[in-house]
Amino acid sequence: MKKLLLGDRQVPAIGLGTWHMGDDQSTRAQEIKALQAGVAAGARVIDTAEMYGNGRSEALVGEAIRDLNRDDLFIIDKVLPSNASAKRMGHSLETSLKLLGTDYVDLYLYHWRGAVPLSETVETLQKFQQAGKIKHWGVSNFDLPDMQELLALPGGDQVAANEDLYNLSSRGVEYSLLPWQRQQQIPFIAYTPVGAGDERGNMMTNKTVKQIAVTHNATPWQIVLAWDIRDGNTLAIPQSGDPKHAVDNVKAAGIDLSQDELDQLDMAFPKPTSKQPLDVR
Repeated sequence: MKKLLLGDRQVPAIGLGTWHMGDDQSTRAQEIKALQAGVAAGARVIDTAEMYGNGRSEALVGEAIRDLNRDDLFIIDKVLPSNASAKRMGHSLETSLKLLGTDYVDLYLYHWRGAVPLSETVETLQKFQQAGKIKHWGVSNFDLPDMQELLALPGGDQVAANEDLYNLSSRGVEYSLLPWQRQQQIPFIAYTPVGAGDERGNMMTNKTVKQIAVTHNATPWQIVLAWDIRDGNTLAIPQSGDPKHAVDNVKAAGIDLSQDELDQLDMAFPKPTSKQPLDVR
């Protein structure tokens, strides 16, 4: 099973996303079972955010992990730009910790850039890291100029990860951001790693993807996930409210794609030739 170094932990390269989870009371029990099944299958990372359902996702995660060994888990949470100031972050973090039912998060991300000076946000993140409320801090939806500005700040080089949109069909970060992060050895977290809507449909029905899936006795979905994490520096966080599907997602970390298969996928879904806009999740 592929792993990567995230903070000071070696974790499996496929975690569990929670975007839109916790919003529907009728599916809540099954979503909790899906998270628990994913952990039982070997996942260690669970990714959430205060923005997701205004805390409902965090509460769902808290219920799902209540009877699990907290030390085995790596919880990622995110602070909204409006709460990323010295004045507001403490209250925001404490609210998230209460909903999660834990004393700390393993990685706390600045969800996207807002009006608060970046230097103030970094200084505040470091304060809560020193207090033990967060083990590591990072960012999300940062493009290359944002990351370069961050690393130029005092303490900015302590950033543990950057989370952005990335999948076989949305490869915009490969233009400049992803190569730079690999060079700097800053882990990359891929959200929406199997796409969404028509984009997802195009990948899952693509002839090349389906042929490679047959070769590996896998699903097209698993092949797309295996592609996401091929470089050893990327964590993919697919979301699923179905227990069996969550387990299948985690198992994709055990698929090794050959160079020939990677070349075939590059032909089917070409690399970007120009910068592409980021999405925000």
